[in-house]
Amino acid sequence: MTDHSCKLLVIGAGPGGYIAAIRAGQLGIDTIIVERAAPGGTCLNIGCIPSKALIHAAEEFEKARAFADGNPLGISAGAPKLDLSKTVAWKDGIVKTLTTGVSGLLKKAKVKRIEGTAKFLDGKTVRVEGPDGPATIRAENVCIATGSQPVELPFLPFGGDVISSTEALSLSEPPKTLAVIGAGYIGLELGIAFAKLGSKVTIVEMADHVLPLYDKDLTKPVAKHMESLGIDVHLGARAKERVETGVTVETSDGETLTVEADKILVTVGRSPVTESWGREMLVLDMEGRFIRIDDECRTSMNGIFAIGDVTGEPMLAHRAMAQGEMVAEIVADHRRSWDKRAIPAVCFTDPEIVSVGLSPEEARAEGIEIETNLFPFAANGRALTMESSDGFVRAVARKDNHLLVGLQAVGKGVAELSAAFGLALEMGARLEDVAGTIHAHPTQGEAFQEAALRTLGHALHI
Repeated sequence: MTDHSCKLLVIGAGPGGYIAAIRAGQLGIDTIIVERAAPGGTCLNIGCIPSKALIHAAEEFEKARAFADGNPLGISAGAPKLDLSKTVAWKDGIVKTLTTGVSGLLKKAKVKRIEGTAKFLDGKTVRVEGPDGPATIRAENVCIATGSQPVELPFLPFGGDVISSTEALSLSEPPKTLAVIGAGYIGLELGIAFAKLGSKVTIVEMADHVLPLYDKDLTKPVAKHMESLGIDVHLGARAKERVETGVTVETSDGETLTVEADKILVTVGRSPVTESWGREMLVLDMEGRFIRIDDECRTSMNGIFAIGDVTGEPMLAHRAMAQGEMVAEIVADHRRSWDKRAIPAVCFTDPEIVSVGLSPEEARAEGIEIETNLFPFAANGRALTMESSDGFVRAVARKDNHLLVGLQAVGKGVAELSAAFGLALEMGARLEDVAGTIHAHPTQGEAFQEAALRTLGHALHI
């Protein structure tokens, strides 16, 4: 048994955890981080990064097929071939590069890494079981960053041909037929990617439109493109059971049909990892499935913080990272609190969706009288030259003072607008501020300026 002591112990080396540890190390805090797998957590190893690699590969393959079939650009090429095992190897190389980078940053910050599974013995003591034998860590402060995991359906348990996003990102070849249960961002990102790679994809969703957490105006261009890819979508439907040829589905009109599927990808959400690390040894207030925290990410127990997915929605890596940085600075006696005006949310579908702040419906539900309008990419020169005229940028502002309360966009590459959108809301920009900022021409960012101008009543290019 090895004994350790530190000022800050971080449990979990995902985006929130490793950022908390690195920042604490930079501030001279004696820090230990415990992780049972490679640093980077779900996002870096089996989530955000590898899925974006697969999405990029799928886009490139789709382009190559378009060049073989004829296209308006006048480019012609032979029929492309896909070796998904090489694609996965390339993806794994990216992941290894990034995890190695995180390890190097932790070392540079003088953070001690212990590999293994942590379990609380009491509010200040943790036991770690790992390959180097058991260890006990006594800490003044603990940051719980245990993340989340895919939700499993009782009638479709993971295993064999029923897979989660983790297994989907490591397939050796695209399945001939793929059923995706759940049309949230994970299901659609992967479903669209596999459709481009040649799979026949069927989506099953209980809600009345895909991406149910987003308003229909934003999701319509995505649904339109899914149709062009030959993706079948069953809305208001629910999966029932696994059968030999696929999965049975109860449709919105009460009929039962069988969706043929070599693989069944279940993407019905993620649940916080609140078990297996000794929560029963603590007295933590909960908020439903999540650990309750205050605006400093403090839990109900003195000296114990919690960050990231384990603390609730939105389950986004960048939220966890911001929280982790804040907790490290609080432990270093800096004055910090969680006061974010907006956290960008991005769907890497085709086309992409970005949303920051309130939608028109959400603003009205909060009793805010608003002005809102959009600028279509069909009137944006850069979008037209990129063959990406579907979509728009939308501004939502208070009617009385034109303060921006929300910004949304759907279109090719709009994820990169999230920084400008987030900055505008964090800085308290008004419609006039965005309209008066010179945006480079020709760029898709001009649609941001034009959306502000149009909401003010005097768009220049429409």
